[in-house]
Amino acid sequence: MLIGELARRTGVSTRLLRYYEEQGLLRSERDSNGYRRYAPEAVDTVRRVRELLATGLNTDAIRTVLPCTHSAGPGVRDCAHFTDIVDGQLSKLDDDIAELQRRRAALTDYAALSDLPTPAPAPAPVTAQRPTPGPGPSSAAPSSVAS
Repeated sequence: MLIGELARRTGVSTRLLRYYEEQGLLRSERDSNGYRRYAPEAVDTVRRVRELLATGLNTDAIRTVLPCTHSAGPGVRDCAHFTDIVDGQLSKLDDDIAELQRRRAALTDYAALSDLPTPAPAPAPVTAQRPTPGPGPSSAAPSSVAS
């Protein structure tokens, strides 16, 4: 399929598809006229890239873990480097959440010292439960993925 068709089927702009290709996330062949041609599975690849981007992974990390993903459908193969990258991203998110909670508490303290109404208390923190390593790959898909 041509780049315009891939863009239409995935909802991703042609410019972004070219960027994915530049980053080594997507492959195309060139016609004799120079047009990019994508295999039918490129639709799944683009969707997977979008899902991984929505988790906060950068394109370097995605390029590393993309070969671990199943060719169709959710889940990943048992790849050690995938686990390392996911654990690193989860750790970073935990640090970010802790920093945001610290900032919120500091801002609440400031507000309490002013004539402003006291802000509503923060909701109970959500504790991320890291998946425990199991015997096989996960087949659970993310509950919601931004496109």
